[in-house]
Amino acid sequence: MRRYPALTSLLLASACAHSAGPAGSPAATPATSPLVQGQSALVQQGFVQVRAATAGFVALDSAVALGYAREVPRCYADAHHGAMGYHHLNRSYVDASAEVERPEILLYERRGDGSYGLTGVEYIIPFRIWPRDSVPPTIMGETMKREEDLKLWYLHMWIWKDNPAGLFADWNPKVACP
Repeated sequence: MRRYPALTSLLLASACAHSAGPAGSPAATPATSPLVQGQSALVQQGFVQVRAATAGFVALDSAVALGYAREVPRCYADAHHGAMGYHHLNRSYVDASAEVERPEILLYERRGDGSYGLTGVEYIIPFRIWPRDSVPPTIMGETMKREEDLKLWYLHMWIWKDNPAGLFADWNPKVACP
């Protein structure tokens, strides 16, 4: 978001001023989200930053306006662990660094009425930029995971929908695909 300093300030102010998240869900803060409690100060700070940076993307149209893909054909689900949802990529953010306020992917689930709900983010760095046989990249002090089939480093963060499996878990049992 550093390319849009005014937007970042507006989103931060908006996120701090509102007490509810998407679709009227309670606002998650380090003090209220059980997933953030017990996490490092760096993760707690990152949680607040990424929520502020993505608050304006609760509506998919807003994310599309800033470069995230509108059409995503596949919803990723696992029969035993839940789902990841739809991965809306912003290709302009894919580079050699993972930045808290600029997630490469926004995770959405499709609701029964056809609308999309923002559930989390995913940070990625392709192996072509950060080789897989090197030291893994980190974000918020967390080591990114290696995905051999997709040839990238990644880390999910469930910031808009609690995940009983954990803040950085791959699958969320509370997310479903249609």
